[in-house]
Amino acid sequence: MQRLGTGIGWRPEIAAEIAGLSGVDWVEVVAENICPGHLPPALRELRERGTTVVPHGVSLGLGGAERPAEGRLTALAERAVALDAPLVTEHIAFVRAGGPGTGSPLLEAGHLLPVPRTLDALDVLCENVRIAQDALPVPLALENIAALLSWPGEELTEGQFLSELVERTGVRLLIDVANLHTNHVNQGEDPAVALAELPVEAIAYVHVAGGVERDGVWHDSHAHPVTRPVLDVLAELCARTTPPGVLLERDEDFPEGAELAGELDAIRTVVEEARHGRRAA
Repeated sequence: MQRLGTGIGWRPEIAAEIAGLSGVDWVEVVAENICPGHLPPALRELRERGTTVVPHGVSLGLGGAERPAEGRLTALAERAVALDAPLVTEHIAFVRAGGPGTGSPLLEAGHLLPVPRTLDALDVLCENVRIAQDALPVPLALENIAALLSWPGEELTEGQFLSELVERTGVRLLIDVANLHTNHVNQGEDPAVALAELPVEAIAYVHVAGGVERDGVWHDSHAHPVTRPVLDVLAELCARTTPPGVLLERDEDFPEGAELAGELDAIRTVVEEARHGRRAA
């Protein structure tokens, strides 16, 4: 699996800051926000400097009952080719429902909604993943989401669900440690249990992001600094394996470059300390 190193989510608002950061090995870009024939000049310059760019999709809806739309798969494939990306990523989620054959209008959620952790839902997800894999020119990795709710009658834990998904499809995983922390605070799910059940060899890379707790609820905002509890989940993961890549996400209230550099340094420190700790053990 390709070693990516330390990366940051590329956003137009911080393009200049990212260009000036040292030690950024790669960036991730929201696939739906770029046009293959008209890449932003700043992103094109990063590619010309040899920086790896990974497209990160948000609209396939692989957890939905309908098969992934051919047009959406084609668009994601085009972006992978345009960016010369080593892989593409998406989410374990559904984002729309209804439409022809359902008796109700098509509804777009505007949000990543959780897939029920049931065997039936897993069957649907696996079939959709196989369709996507066949349509894409590079490997696919899927991200665990911060769930707003738990479905009744769930049969598997998150770790078991992800492990079975990998076993059936060979898909890679994008593990978001901030989402694991969110689900811990809001739903009482232990990140250590989920990590212990994961096939760590399937991890393509890791997301780290900031958030804030208000009235006992954790908001996965991507608009606040990365907190120590999220870094602790990253440390727990890195105590089990060295992920091929770790990426910092920020989507709003963008700080100065120096603050971004400090967060990247904190991430590197966690990864290195965990690596040394495993060697000492």
